[in-house]
Amino acid sequence: MNVEQGFWRKRDEAIDSVDGDHDTRARGRRRLLIVIVAAAALIALVAYFLMSGGEKAAPQGPSLPRVTVVVPGRQAVTNLISATGNLAARREMPVGVAGEGGIVTAVRVEPGDWVSKGQVLATVDRQVQVQQSAQMNAQIAAAEADARLAQNELDRAKKLVARGFISQADIDRKTATRDAALARVRVTRAQYGEMNARLARLDIRAPEAGLVLARVIEPGQIVAAGGPPLFRLAKGGEMELLARLAESDLARLAVGQTASVTPVGTTTSFQGQIWQLSPVIDPETRQGTARIALAYDKALRPGGFAAAEITSGRVDAPLLPESAVQSDEKGNFVYVIGADDKVSRRDVKTGTVSNAGIAILSGLSGNERVVFSAGAFLNPGDKVIPERAKARP
Repeated sequence: MNVEQGFWRKRDEAIDSVDGDHDTRARGRRRLLIVIVAAAALIALVAYFLMSGGEKAAPQGPSLPRVTVVVPGRQAVTNLISATGNLAARREMPVGVAGEGGIVTAVRVEPGDWVSKGQVLATVDRQVQVQQSAQMNAQIAAAEADARLAQNELDRAKKLVARGFISQADIDRKTATRDAALARVRVTRAQYGEMNARLARLDIRAPEAGLVLARVIEPGQIVAAGGPPLFRLAKGGEMELLARLAESDLARLAVGQTASVTPVGTTTSFQGQIWQLSPVIDPETRQGTARIALAYDKALRPGGFAAAEITSGRVDAPLLPESAVQSDEKGNFVYVIGADDKVSRRDVKTGTVSNAGIAILSGLSGNERVVFSAGAFLNPGDKVIPERAKARP
């Protein structure tokens, strides 16, 4: 019985072993199948990407940038030259002491006052001069009395000549005495006139009608001839702008051309005319001065700063937007698109800059296709796709 049971147990164990080997082989086949499927999928995926990459790598034409261009043409442009400078009196008159000077007794004007020719600006103490003038007046009276006495004696002597009481020599002496007395009268009168002239010069007067710009005198101050000016006047109140201009701009101007002057701090413009051009150019700055005459206005203060726009005629020229014009160390230039749609550089000379644009004085005929903007991102020789726009969009 035990032998039979052992037999059947060994048979069952053998069967179980065979079944285990069968399961192991099945699981191995499933794993192999999974690996094969995964490898096939991976190969298909790689092939897809390779095929896609091959399509992208296929040779294609480069993507060209689109550039906006303008064809400016030509139009009449007012040629304006801009300049800056300082305001000043056109004819500034320094006024000082003309006489011997002394202590200032009164000042009768202030800066900003209008004065007429000969008007008293200040007075100097004259007590001593008044006494001297009175003395001279008394000397005139004494000389005239002596002259009358000499004349009377001469007249009486002439009546006695015929009777033989007075000789001709006596008549001659009395005539000489009379003439000397008359000469002393003239001398004392001349001295009196000189004293009165000196007395009048103690009044500091305006040499011409105009505007008082400055006063550097106060009552009690001691002044003397040859000292610094006590007043500064603008003759007739006329002003001017000393406009500083480049040598090339100065050569394009002429006396009589109009200018619009705008002082700093105000939006009001004043019309003037060039009345003088500097005959000398500063060798260091290469600039000259255009003097622009202006009528008086309280907004025009000497010493102030102002900008000017000078009209120097009209020119027929292309007009470009500011974005189209570039500059470097060689000067101003624009980019032009040729017939082959390639970019080329064109050097230009600019003129008036206004709200309408920049006038091109030379370098363009007006029929070119000019790059409107973004020229800094282009280089000569680049090929682009031009898109035309209006001259002034």
